[in-house]
Amino acid sequence: MRLPIHQIDAFTSEVFRGNPAAVVPLEAWLPDATMQAIAAENNLAETAFFVPEPVDGRDGFRLRWFTPAVEVDLCGHATLATAWVIFNKLDGARSRIDFATRSGTLTVVQDGESGRLAMDFPSRDAAPVEPEAGLVAAMGAAPQQVLGSRDYLLVYETAAQVRALKPDMQGLMGIDKFAVIVTAPGDEAGLDCVSRFFAPAKGVPEDPVTGSAHCTIVPYWAKRLGKPDITAWQASARGGTLYCRDEGARVRLAGFCKPYLEGSITV
Repeated sequence: MRLPIHQIDAFTSEVFRGNPAAVVPLEAWLPDATMQAIAAENNLAETAFFVPEPVDGRDGFRLRWFTPAVEVDLCGHATLATAWVIFNKLDGARSRIDFATRSGTLTVVQDGESGRLAMDFPSRDAAPVEPEAGLVAAMGAAPQQVLGSRDYLLVYETAAQVRALKPDMQGLMGIDKFAVIVTAPGDEAGLDCVSRFFAPAKGVPEDPVTGSAHCTIVPYWAKRLGKPDITAWQASARGGTLYCRDEGARVRLAGFCKPYLEGSITV
């Protein structure tokens, strides 16, 4: 069986930056084990698979995401990449795309004439938590605050501290949350915050740019800065920019995409 595949750099307007996601359009679902094997073979942070399916009474798609190790409940960059493929390769007449997912309905629209795509995602507020033993030691530097939602959110004083972190990935393998987000105030003009994201136990030691993490990052910084619009930079080696808005129970995450690869796979 031959299947189409696209590789898209998400949250960037430049190739080789942002977060690369593989996107595999399907007419019907493959066995879970086959999709997991494809994701492992791709060895990217996420591979997205989708099939046509009505969503809330509208024409849409069911969307699933796999890291090289596990299926995940929410992924931003691979959703952005999937929407880019549908808008640009499959159905250019659409003005919006509705995805049925494990995290509910996710909608993506074209953001005016900017060329950005904007996603409607659930908000995940973080509350103060007691860090589990070994977490701070594994990070190599103590944060100002430790908060938690799906992930740990560690807040540092400066962006330089966030950029300099060299976590012990083995030490993070056994944490009791999905991943660790680290964040600090922005250190460049126009940036409200910077972040990084680590999920070694899920097959992603450091994710280049993480949309789902900003479901937690955005409400935190919106409250702290007293404004809804947040421009965020994920300070990985590849780096990427997210244009965000806190909307209460939801967050708006927008960004650019750059296509890198188009071909087929054989399974």
